[in-house]
Parts: sequence; structure tokens; C-alpha cells
Amino acid sequence: MEFSSRQLRAFQLVAEHRSFTRAAEALYITTSGLSVLIRELETQLGFRLFDRTTRHVVTTAYGNELLAATQPHLHALDTAMSRIGRTAEGTAHVLSVGTTPVVAANILPQAIREFGSQRPDLRIRLFDAELATILKRVEAGKLDMGLGSFKSVPGIRRTPFFRFSLVLIRADKDSTIRPASTAWSELNGETLLSLASGYPHQQLIEEHLAKSGVRWQRGGVVNFMDTQIALVEAAQGIAIIPSFGLPACSNRRVVMSQLINPVVNMEFHQISNRGKKLPPGAEEFTAFLRIYIARWAGRTGVL
Repeated sequence: MEFSSRQLRAFQLVAEHRSFTRAAEALYITTSGLSVLIRELETQLGFRLFDRTTRHVVTTAYGNELLAATQPHLHALDTAMSRIGRTAEGTAHVLSVGTTPVVAANILPQAIREFGSQRPDLRIRLFDAELATILKRVEAGKLDMGLGSFKSVPGIRRTPFFRFSLVLIRADKDSTIRPASTAWSELNGETLLSLASGYPHQQLIEEHLAKSGVRWQRGGVVNFMDTQIALVEAAQGIAIIPSFGLPACSNRRVVMSQLINPVVNMEFHQISNRGKKLPPGAEEFTAFLRIYIARWAGRTGVL
């Protein structure tokens, strides 16, 4: 019986995320394409790997047994392939990556460390700055790539990287009810702490507040999301942030709820200079980072 590594990776990601949609995004394929891979694998095995409902996807007893057997082997394969690639190249490389401070401080460091265990020959140099500065440095060839919500610009290659949703955070008070979700219309009359209007996601937030007919008060404008989160913790208002900001909330006394009706997603892009060739290993790091973020998003239950 022969299986492809793509089938097994698809199976592993669905098991981790308990979601075909999130697993498909991690593999960067369509949900229907992922379903075909799983169906083919189940047909070859002769038994179901997942129990599916409209809300949940969970591994069957057979699926759990297969997951325990395949995980270490896939990890060993990845390690071996990286080691062989390093031997073949025989040289060390540097990849410079720019992103905003909240992502640079709360997501990238652990991802870089994990990636470094597979590719110690590829050094990731991290640069944190606002989006406009990152774009200028990519245009000038001073950064290999940037990560964030960028507009289309001539001469810049812009690739969809990940999709995050907008979430609501409030101060964590013991007497406060903690709903898992909040409708936009429920924000009527609330005091919202916001970022400067130059941030793409702040523009998206205010656009949807207007569409929802919400009347809100601006509690203050700050330049950094960490400051915004700290003010929420101090009960100076509530805030709407992209879900990639949730790791920055982990050490703060704030609670999160998913914004619904509608769920609003924002695109996160990778940008690079069309006239500059990316260093060896750049595509491998990008693919790893997509899976790393999808894994984190799967654990939190929020994209």
C-alpha cells in the first residue's frame, strides 16, 4: 500500500486543526482539494480517519492510531531533507524579514527558533518597523521580504500569506460575562481604543463599524498595538484587533471574543522586490511559517 507525503501531511494538519478549512489554508490548497486527498487516503486504508459534523472534525480511533505513527516519521523526513539540502548547498545564507512590532515580538521569534533547528545554515534577520518603513526597505533592496497588510505597489511582488479575523478584547473582570462571540451591532455606545488611521486594519474596522450602523466613542488613538492592549487591560475602553495580536494579550488581563455578523477577515501578505532574487531557503522559510501560524491559529481556535 503506497501513500504520498502530501496525503499524510493533509491528514496530520486536519487532525491538528480539527478543521478542513484551516488545514487547507496551511497547505495553501482549496478545501475541496484537501477533501480529495483525505478521501483518497481513507479509500486506500479502508477505514474512516475522521468523524465529521457541521461544527467539528475529530479523528476516529483508527485516525488517532495513524497520527501517532505518522507524526514522528514526517518530522524525521523534514529533518533529513533539510540536512541533505544544507550539505548540498554547503554555505550559510541570511534572509532578512521585516514585519510590524507586535508580530515581530510575539510570533516570529519562536518560529525562527523552531525553523533554525531544521535549517541552522539559514539565519533569519528580523527587522521590526511600521508598514511604510518596511515597504520602503523592500523597494530599496534592504529587506528580502516583508510581512503585513500591504497595498499593491508597482515593482513589488505581493503574495497572499495568511488570513486573520478581527476580534474584540475587553478588560478581564471577574464579574464580567465572557461571551465567545460578539456581534458588531452590540458595540453600540461603547468606547473604543483605536490605532492611527494609517493602519490598514484600523481602516477596515471603522468601515465595518459604519456598515453596522454602530455609534461609538473614540477613547483614544495610539501608535502601537501593545499600548492599545495595555489600555484595555487598564479598563480605559475596549478594542478591536486582528487575531495575530492575540499572543500579545497572553500576559495581559484581557479577554477575547470573536466578532460576528459578519466575521471580518483581513489579508496578510508577503512582499518582495520583483527585481531582486530571494536568497536560497526563502521559500522554505515562508512555507514553514505558514504552517507554524496555522498551527498556532488552530490551537487558539481563531484565525
